[in-house]
Amino acid sequence: MRSFSFLTKMTIFGILLSTLPVLFIGIFSYVTSSSEIQKDVNKGKYQLLVQINANVDQILTTVNHTLNQVINSNVLKQTMSSPLNVSDFSLYGNLRDELLHMQSFDTKLEDVVLINNRHNWMIKNSGLYRFDQYPYHDQLNGLLESKEETSWAMNPSAWFYSEESTGNARCEYNISLIKKLPVTERNPYGLIMANIPTCSLQALLQQDAGKSDTTLVLDDKYRILLHPDPSVIGKKVSELGFDGELRLNESSGQFRSLLHNQEYSVTYYKSPTNGWIYMSITSIASLTKESKKIGIYTLAVCLFMLLVTMLLAWLGSRRMYSPIQMLLKQMNVGTPEIRQTRKNEFQAIGEQIQQLFQSKSRLESELQQHLKQVRTLFLAKALQGQVKNNDLTEQLERFGYIEQLRAWDVMAVITVQIDSLEGTRYGKPDTELLLFAIHNMLEELIPAANRLGAVTIDHTVVTLIGSASSKDSDFKTALFPLTEQLQQQIQSLLELTISIGISLPFDSVSQIPLAYQEGLEALKHRLKLGEGIVMQYENVNQGKHYFNIRYPNHLENDLIDAIKLADKEKAKELLHCFLVPVFSAEMSPQEYQLPLVRLLNSLLVVQQESGISLNQIRQGKGSLFEELLKLNTVKEIEDWLWSRVVCPMIQIFMDRQDAQYHNISEKIIDLIHNHYDTDLSLEDCAAKLNYNANYLSSVFRKETNTSFSEYLAAYRFSMAKKWLRETDTPVKDIASRLCYNNPQNFIRSFRKLEGITPGQYREKHVAT
Repeated sequence: MRSFSFLTKMTIFGILLSTLPVLFIGIFSYVTSSSEIQKDVNKGKYQLLVQINANVDQILTTVNHTLNQVINSNVLKQTMSSPLNVSDFSLYGNLRDELLHMQSFDTKLEDVVLINNRHNWMIKNSGLYRFDQYPYHDQLNGLLESKEETSWAMNPSAWFYSEESTGNARCEYNISLIKKLPVTERNPYGLIMANIPTCSLQALLQQDAGKSDTTLVLDDKYRILLHPDPSVIGKKVSELGFDGELRLNESSGQFRSLLHNQEYSVTYYKSPTNGWIYMSITSIASLTKESKKIGIYTLAVCLFMLLVTMLLAWLGSRRMYSPIQMLLKQMNVGTPEIRQTRKNEFQAIGEQIQQLFQSKSRLESELQQHLKQVRTLFLAKALQGQVKNNDLTEQLERFGYIEQLRAWDVMAVITVQIDSLEGTRYGKPDTELLLFAIHNMLEELIPAANRLGAVTIDHTVVTLIGSASSKDSDFKTALFPLTEQLQQQIQSLLELTISIGISLPFDSVSQIPLAYQEGLEALKHRLKLGEGIVMQYENVNQGKHYFNIRYPNHLENDLIDAIKLADKEKAKELLHCFLVPVFSAEMSPQEYQLPLVRLLNSLLVVQQESGISLNQIRQGKGSLFEELLKLNTVKEIEDWLWSRVVCPMIQIFMDRQDAQYHNISEKIIDLIHNHYDTDLSLEDCAAKLNYNANYLSSVFRKETNTSFSEYLAAYRFSMAKKWLRETDTPVKDIASRLCYNNPQNFIRSFRKLEGITPGQYREKHVAT
């Protein structure tokens, strides 16, 4: 299975993290908007049905009130009790006027029918009829036999037209308000009907209906009273394929229903006046039409947001991945290598870090070993007086001895030597091994808090012991049992006889070399006292410290280094510093000659090793040593050493350096001129010339008064101007040839030095 990089995983995760909220918001907004649109439409439909019901009820109420007025009129009462013969023409005329007057109101009435079954007559717009001879006698008589005193009913329009003028009916059905007469009798024998054509009420339904909407009115038996399609009026609503009759039992409501296998939203309202059901049937497809528009807009916005978030996720992932990429680059771990091993970047980095920790542990282990060796070497130099006093405390602190030295009030140096190997089981080749064993036994016997590390110098094991006791007598008393125990253990385990020398107690680390000499001096008394002694220097020199000229070796070495570097000022200062401790010691005139002769001898050795002949510094024929010994004052001695020995040697070294520096500088300049178009560095020059890079840097600056990088940049700049003047090479190619990673960096550097861009420089010089 292919292993994806962490960048790919992070990018995919970022895209998914940004995509899911956008999709959720888009879907939620679409669903919510669609739902709100449908709620608003349904609410509007409901309000429309209430308004239609109010309009229809107003008409029906007006018809009812008007009809009641006619019923209560004296003319109607008189007519109902009359057979209406020819002699009743006047009564008939008055009744006709009353009925026509009723139809004159804006009540949509088309006809008012009055039937008297007892006297067998029937009156309507077209005239007076004998009821039993009327074509629809049976149908109308059925209405008379109804149990309800007053009711609204839908009847065919043909019932109310004579057979001679049936075609005058504008609508196929009428809605009739039926009242039985007389209203005061228990067994009525007549009825009056106010007929309203369905067509006149249909206009009320179509005022606010949309193309996709159907508004209809049902009676209490679910028959269609009003419908945009006249052919379905009078039918049961179930005959249209409507399956929601059982859900019309509430006063109002909304639900979804199937009609001809299509889903519709049904809103209904039941009239409290007559129980008619006002319905609005709307196609769900039409309701969601606007929602689709919103969906398209939402989809477009979501797609745009997705693109933006994907781009941001990609850019953000690359930005966050850049530190990992840089870390992998620094660790020299490539992406192909990670894919081949099927690891992720963190596993690769973890392995590299683990390797670094392992390397660190190995280095620490090696460093501890080297540190122990360096510490031993330092202690040996300190005991021999080869460390400056001002550096001694700092170095002891660096090697971890400062806490011990601060706790000690008194110290002493002990020196241990093997007396002889004759008569033992050891030979001379075993000496180093035996000294190592004594060294270890000494460190085991004396706690680390009471000593420094033991060292071996010229077949002598030496260590510095300290104590917090402020009395020298207590410290001396504690040393003897310790040294005797060391002797006994070595005698018991190694079968060797050793001698131990103990210096006088001291309280300053600057006296360590003197104490070491005292320990050695104490061991020399084996000549008189024999082997296996423990000798304290106090018993040798009457309790006084060992006399030591303390020849300043380190100042001598620094002086020789300054002469070789031709540093006059430092050499003169060091010569003065050398003579100060020499002449400050209390010695006889003859004893002063020893360090002076030793210094002169060291200088002559340096002269000989450097190939300088004596004639180059010596102007007289006599011996330099004789001239030195004839001088009587410190001033004369210092001036003589400076003018006759040190200064001539410095001049010779200076002449040599000038020639050497000039030669080295010429070689560096030649390398720059030949390799300026490469990634040349001072380290590359040092490797080619076999010199130290820091040394080359100081030599080059001294000879040219400029640094290597400044000279290289100036030469490249001069070559760039030459190419701009003499060639048509593009600026980006010039920048690439001069090792600029980015042409813009070259253009910026050129403008900074020249004041104009490379292109402007070329135009200027081509024009001239």
